[in-house]
Amino acid sequence: MTLKQQLSSLCQPLLFTCLLAGSVTALNAAESDPAANQDKAQGIPLEEIRLFTEVFERIKNAYVEPVDDAKLLEDAVRGMLAGLDPHSVYLEPEAFTDLQSHTSGEFGGLGIEVGMEDGFVRVITPIDDTPAERAGVKAGDLIIKLGDQPVQGMDLNDAVKLMRGKPGSELILTVVRDGEDKPLEITVVRDVIRVASVKKRMLDSNVGYLRITQFQVNTAKDLTRAVEKLTKQNELQGIVLDLRNNPGGVLRAAVEVSDAFLEQGLIVYTQGRLPNSELRYNATSATLIGAEIPLVVLINQGSASASEIVAGALQDQGRAVIMGVDSFGKGSVQTILPLNKDRAVKLTTARYYTPDGRSIQAQGIVPDIYVGQADISLKESGDFIKERDLSGHLENGENNGAKQADTKASLAETDFQLYEALNLLKALAIVKTNKVAEAEVKAEVEAQPVTAE
Repeated sequence: MTLKQQLSSLCQPLLFTCLLAGSVTALNAAESDPAANQDKAQGIPLEEIRLFTEVFERIKNAYVEPVDDAKLLEDAVRGMLAGLDPHSVYLEPEAFTDLQSHTSGEFGGLGIEVGMEDGFVRVITPIDDTPAERAGVKAGDLIIKLGDQPVQGMDLNDAVKLMRGKPGSELILTVVRDGEDKPLEITVVRDVIRVASVKKRMLDSNVGYLRITQFQVNTAKDLTRAVEKLTKQNELQGIVLDLRNNPGGVLRAAVEVSDAFLEQGLIVYTQGRLPNSELRYNATSATLIGAEIPLVVLINQGSASASEIVAGALQDQGRAVIMGVDSFGKGSVQTILPLNKDRAVKLTTARYYTPDGRSIQAQGIVPDIYVGQADISLKESGDFIKERDLSGHLENGENNGAKQADTKASLAETDFQLYEALNLLKALAIVKTNKVAEAEVKAEVEAQPVTAE
């Protein structure tokens, strides 16, 4: 039986319409007149098509249970995408709907960003204030079991389905973590995940803190409101922008956040095979935080995708000091391509590049100042006698210094990276104040009239 006959008898016409397209014509031509049509058939993987049809036949005839043709073809589509990269996937109706709700900021589940790695589920990052984060799941954890089901070989969509469930129900995650001798079992209680995109607070009297947990459609608006509230009652001398454990999100939101701190210049550009995949995004002249206010951006191994775009743009433009550890390194662009029957394909179509032309993919953003997260304990100063220990000493009259010292000590013990970022901004503020004072003195001296004797 010829290959043409095999294809005709074993597979539905849909197979060739959806998967092989013009390859059937090439097969017909190659078999009817191989010599005359060699050029036409050149580049068509005839052996691989033959292998596909043979495997299809073996499954149909020998698998322990009957398998529907449509299911086999849909599984073949999943396999095609899974073989490309960890971020290209086939989205069935439920997964397509979940993706849309995820970018809007509310969805159900555990609250973790995950990807596939060597057949297991790798935690990219737990999202702030979610069940997973509260239960102790950490970025980099390798999930090997969901409940009593091993995940090796499981499709990522199927793994995500297992993680989702009724709010209040429990799921035991079995994870392998660097530094641990044996797998850990972490019990997570499912809940409705509502992600607050931007959080804010003052670190001290003049240094503001902004944390972006995920880039969503309204992140830029949330950032604007947060900055307005910080600047309304405080004279800011510096800002910490915390992008640690930020898994990314909407590209447009990353561009808008970068633009909030930049007055001009390139933010990010993409390159791919299709003409419409080559895009460039530039900053506008309007800024939310001017260049006169120093900026420190915190990143870590859980900072991915859109957060790396922001860090890379601010680093290349010289607008911010990047502090922390190397970021995750997801520098690829995924495009949602809708199909029929409420299905879609999420396909990697381009790579991100920073303004200086650096590819983020598999490299990440390298911080300007490397600061690893550390658990520290402050040493006691000893039994040294100070002025306040002397009998009859004068009182200071104020008590602000001790309170600020206690606050910084607490921050050093709970978040060493943030503590170091605060120290850097305080130092920059001191240098700036000294320069301003020197300039004022110099101007005053120069303004004095010169008299000749």
